[in-house]
Amino acid sequence: MNIQSKQGQNIPYTEFRIIENGEWKTVNTNDIFNNRTVVVFALPGAFTPTCSSTHLPRYNQLAETFYKNGVDEIICISVNDTFVMNAWKQEQDASHISFIPDGNGEFSEGMGMLVEKDEIGFGKRSWRYSMLVKNGVVEKQFIEPDQPGDPFEVSDADTLLEAINPQAIKPSFVSLFTRDGCPFCDKAKDALRKNGIQFEVINASSAISSRSLQAVTGRGTYPQAYIDGQHIGGSEELLAYLSSNSINNAA
Repeated sequence: MNIQSKQGQNIPYTEFRIIENGEWKTVNTNDIFNNRTVVVFALPGAFTPTCSSTHLPRYNQLAETFYKNGVDEIICISVNDTFVMNAWKQEQDASHISFIPDGNGEFSEGMGMLVEKDEIGFGKRSWRYSMLVKNGVVEKQFIEPDQPGDPFEVSDADTLLEAINPQAIKPSFVSLFTRDGCPFCDKAKDALRKNGIQFEVINASSAISSRSLQAVTGRGTYPQAYIDGQHIGGSEELLAYLSSNSINNAA
């Protein structure tokens, strides 16, 4: 495998066939990259383990931070067809990312990133990498090392974001364990909304039992709030935390 960086070079002209709103459409690299700042991350395949569990989700989580730091669009490219890419986007709830199907591998080949994955039955696929493209020119590129398997060390979202702006503030992640009919849960959700903080609700009425909540949080009452992995506690403790701490959710 002889993979070389394209940093400082132009993106290869390529046309992509996609389905958008139920209709076939052709987009090309001029449409995507000309007079724009675009983040691209390429990966071996939709629905594959590292791509689904880590690579794509983190770009989706940090998308608003990228946009606030001058990025116009975030593109995920894989040697898959448009049906697979659209299904993967829906399955991942990746609304902040644009999915581009490089079905014939033409873009990946033009980037010098098309590799043989015959040993696992994949045929030709893209090597894993990420890049920042400004007006069609690769300004920064992070290519995974030439090692056996599927290395994932440098093409992650955090590495690229730091290269764009080392001082970029990343969003906090807030999760709230709740149950139906709980007024204290409603109070906690209202407080988060009033502070403009995005959060994920884990509804114990359908997801977990009170016994499991006790095992996870050490508490048997609702709600239970977590911020960036830190257990905050119930509604009153959450309100106290919000009044004395700055939480960044818009990045």
